[in-house]
Amino acid sequence: MIDYQPLITALQTGPLSRWAQLLPAQIERGLDPARWGDLPDWQTVLARLPALTPSSVDLRNSVRIGCADDCSPTQQQQLGDLLMQLHPWRKGPIELFGLTIDTEWRSDWKWERLQAYLAPLKNRLVLDVGCGNGYHCWRMYGSGAQRVIGIDPSPRYVHQFYTLKHFIGATPVDVLPVGIEAIPGELRGFDTVFSMGVLYHRRSPMDHLIQLRDCLRSGGQLVLETLVIDGDEGHCLVPEGRYGKMRNVWFIPSPPTLLSWLRKCGLHNPRLIDVTPTTVAEQHSTPWMTFESLQTFLDPEDPSRTVEGHPAPRRAVIIAEA
Repeated sequence: MIDYQPLITALQTGPLSRWAQLLPAQIERGLDPARWGDLPDWQTVLARLPALTPSSVDLRNSVRIGCADDCSPTQQQQLGDLLMQLHPWRKGPIELFGLTIDTEWRSDWKWERLQAYLAPLKNRLVLDVGCGNGYHCWRMYGSGAQRVIGIDPSPRYVHQFYTLKHFIGATPVDVLPVGIEAIPGELRGFDTVFSMGVLYHRRSPMDHLIQLRDCLRSGGQLVLETLVIDGDEGHCLVPEGRYGKMRNVWFIPSPPTLLSWLRKCGLHNPRLIDVTPTTVAEQHSTPWMTFESLQTFLDPEDPSRTVEGHPAPRRAVIIAEA
């Protein structure tokens, strides 16, 4: 079982104390077996993880825990079999005792594109919204953050995170099984808030931006990464059906439109720091994520379009302050 008590205790004093009071009930709902039929299987994986001690851990340059010499080949095989029971693995890559978890996304490339533009994370309280298995949470901690809290409503990804924390040990990094709606309004407690790959899944992008703003202390920094299309201010794609075979894509704005949205929501000095087309080198199916991925989301005759005829994915990073 995942022990959240150290986190809850740590938050009872400080800027997140109001949220700490709500967390026990929120966590119980987020990990309710009645909602998640596979939850006992994921909990079994955590319970069966071997007691291996890594000789070193690197979270600054990658997510690497231990090396092959820290375990026997049999232990490494057993570990791989356990981790595969948490399939699919989407964010990474992750090196664990010489085992490479080859994830769907090269999430390290995204981190490399944005990290030079961040306000220094040293001693900061950081929130990662929609963090998945927490890959970027570890990179934030490796960059000096004092505490990192990731939130993601999928218990599968939460359990993936805690398989890694099992070996890393007690660190002020946690992933909660909740969405941003669980955070009390106008909390204004975080120094840095990340929302990466979330905005286009929200029915109301303005409400999401306001929620993000209200999580930040005055002067705190928002890091927003999302899909965009080419176009001037006012341009926005609203797919009537699917986008790249995804049902839940609501709004894909142009960068000038997105900047305008942030200003309208009271965020200061929003600036575009990167726009990068997504390629099959960055997002693809692997043995650790065997479902469909970008290679089948694009038109095979014209890879500049999705299979539905929309512009192919381009992702932007914008930074702003509260």
